[in-house]
Amino acid sequence: MKKEERYERILAHFREQMPNVNTELEFGSVFQLLVAVILSAQCTDKRINQVTPELFLHYPDAKSMAKAEVEDVLVYIRSVSYPNSKATHLVEMARALVERHDGRVPSDMNALLDLPGVGRKTANVIQSVAFGKSTLAVDTHVYRVAHRLGLVSKRDNTPYKVEQALVRNIPADDIPNAHHWLLLHGRYVCTSRKPHCERCDLSGICPKLIEGSKLE
Repeated sequence: MKKEERYERILAHFREQMPNVNTELEFGSVFQLLVAVILSAQCTDKRINQVTPELFLHYPDAKSMAKAEVEDVLVYIRSVSYPNSKATHLVEMARALVERHDGRVPSDMNALLDLPGVGRKTANVIQSVAFGKSTLAVDTHVYRVAHRLGLVSKRDNTPYKVEQALVRNIPADDIPNAHHWLLLHGRYVCTSRKPHCERCDLSGICPKLIEGSKLE
């Protein structure tokens, strides 16, 4: 199967099966989305959604969190992965937003990347979910599924290379959804340790390129 046909068949499947898709993180503002995405690194969305309501009750916006000490924020996020470093990042990020952007989250990629705790994946999520831009964040699920489905090559061995390969081949209108399509497929069907090929509608065209598909 040619690459173009593979992309079209896989994208057509997701368009039909998941026409309305979005992040599973719960938030009430762009700032809260940014906080949730930072917290979600190497942690489940389910866990993040358990801790953020209380966190946002006390620190609903950048200006309130900027006044907090790291120890204050740590109290509410102790159950997430790497809580100490994430608490530090959140407070520093909030202070940077207040100092540089009057407490508002910027839509510009470089401005986002300049914020403490914000990497390319996080910035892409914010641009896509909050601002509707055609960016595609590559996390471990997207990385794994893109390789297993044969959407990218073995040479695409970093998140950035995978991102660039996917963006080159996915129509711009589909790119914001494609992140969620691949992520959710990886989260619930094409799982890391044991993919559920028996209940995957793409099994018939999937080359099952399991080896090397995990992001180390």
